[in-house]
Amino acid sequence: MDTKIKQEKKYRRQKRVRAKIKGTAKMPRFCVFRSNKHIYAQIIDDEKGKTLVGCSDKEIKISELQLKTKNLKQEIKEKDQEKEIIRTRKVAIAYQVGILLAEKAIKNKIKKIVFDRRGYKYHGRIKATADGARKAGLLF
Repeated sequence: MDTKIKQEKKYRRQKRVRAKIKGTAKMPRFCVFRSNKHIYAQIIDDEKGKTLVGCSDKEIKISELQLKTKNLKQEIKEKDQEKEIIRTRKVAIAYQVGILLAEKAIKNKIKKIVFDRRGYKYHGRIKATADGARKAGLLF
């Protein structure tokens, strides 16, 4: 019974967020989906109903990921020591997904976007994905 209630609440939040956000050709929608294991991000033009760019953490090369996970905490602490940001493994991967999606979007001449958090709180992996996209050059 509890899972049905949670799903209904999440669906209501999604509808509430989507009622306020619409992607156009000039400013497409940057949509993020997270599961327990993976994170997916896409840029969508709602007028045409097409996905312009998409990526996930599965696209990050396995060898790169294995190398990064061994020394990930040390690398992250060194890079973010000035900002005092500590990222865990999943959050760091989400940050990389944001950077990867932004690079693909810029290649497709997309600079400005509207962020769609899909009913998730703007926290953790969702925030890290948005921060990665901002760092790589997308404007929200």
